[in-house]
Amino acid sequence: MISHVFVGITDFERAYRFYSAIMVELDVQLKFCETEHSWAGWMARDTSRPLFVISLPYNGEIAKPGNGQMTALLAPSRTAVERAHAAALQHGGLCEGPPGLRPHYHANYYGAYFRDADGNKICVCCHDAP
Repeated sequence: MISHVFVGITDFERAYRFYSAIMVELDVQLKFCETEHSWAGWMARDTSRPLFVISLPYNGEIAKPGNGQMTALLAPSRTAVERAHAAALQHGGLCEGPPGLRPHYHANYYGAYFRDADGNKICVCCHDAP
């Protein structure tokens, strides 16, 4: 259903370091990084979609996060959720909700929330039982 998620950023090098640290913890591989075009994309191993892409906006204007928008990245385990959240905070992210069960979503939903330096809200979550 999803082809790709595109997250607008204002500083490519900063955002690339931030998201690279998170993707390592989620065991997601880099598909491309074109610094000359200020964009990079990651995807799960052994798949071609969906892609998670960061970039300066194509129209050249300043990136602004949308009110009510959030991107949720699937983690392979609860430990990966914790590690990704910690990596985000270590690389300048702001906590929007620490790792933990969110049983109001479903019994095994384990997630964490943060914002990147541009204000984009990101969730990392695992749906599996421990």
